[in-house]
Amino acid sequence: MFDLSLEMLRVVEEAAIASARTMGMGDAQAADQAAVESMRRSMDTLVMDGTIVIGEGERDEAPMLYIGEKFGTRNGGPNAQAVDIAVDPLEGTNLCATGGAGAITVLAASECGGLLHAPDCYMEKIVVGPAAKGAVELDAPVKQNLKAIARRLQRGVDDLVVVVLDRPRHQKLIADIREAGARIRLISDGDLSAGIAAAVAGTGVHAVMGSGGAPEGVITAAALACLNGEILGRLVVKDDAQKERMQAMGIRDTNKVYSTRELAPGRNLVFAACGVTDGNLLQGIRFTGDGVHTQSVVMTLSPARVRFLNTTHLENKPDVKVRFR
Repeated sequence: MFDLSLEMLRVVEEAAIASARTMGMGDAQAADQAAVESMRRSMDTLVMDGTIVIGEGERDEAPMLYIGEKFGTRNGGPNAQAVDIAVDPLEGTNLCATGGAGAITVLAASECGGLLHAPDCYMEKIVVGPAAKGAVELDAPVKQNLKAIARRLQRGVDDLVVVVLDRPRHQKLIADIREAGARIRLISDGDLSAGIAAAVAGTGVHAVMGSGGAPEGVITAAALACLNGEILGRLVVKDDAQKERMQAMGIRDTNKVYSTRELAPGRNLVFAACGVTDGNLLQGIRFTGDGVHTQSVVMTLSPARVRFLNTTHLENKPDVKVRFR
């Protein structure tokens, strides 16, 4: 697959700027729609035959980016490069609406078939960084996993910070983590960005545990494949209708524990994200008189590269100044 990484970076940056203009206005739907419309415009300019394989819903739920939606200037044309795209236009819509920390725009891409076509359901997850890769099991007791992580990191369990979504379903998990002696960072939204932070040294996050969205789990897996981290996940089946939908998407074993590379098996993975509000991983958008400042990350699996970028999108005026940050 030709190098789309910098083009995907442009997509998430423009979406972040658009959604940041709604930040703190209390309208989560408007924030999400701003990101969606920006991504739709940007992706349609890319030289590819792109298909959304993980999006925000089905076709009749437009203007969301729906599963099966096509993008690119070579859409369906001869010799078009087929690209699968997984997208969360604005992870943390409520965070953006309230000005809370950790909202990002994010997408992942691969060659055709390089991302698991995950249904819109929950997924049980455990996420760790490179040092703890291979040391944890999804079904192991919480205390056992935390001891294994601490051993790999050469520190005590009481030095670990575990991120958990603040949900009633996680009451027992939270109690087990506290009983084991680790510290917890409860978040209201944004387990995708938290999962990536767990695989980046210096963020202060050592693991993510609990259940969250399955689509976000696949996008996280694309990033972790590039970062040499690990996510283990299992789909949560709510009812028979959801099970049938999974089977229609090619998922036969609903009890299967997926590894990182089973969730994102592509050889040419690309991951891109841009901060909307300040978080552990990325700074949020800054609007100044001279332009808009963004902080982004873009990763590729082949070649193996991770780029953190500070960018100034200059205003088109004669007295504009570039400042060193």
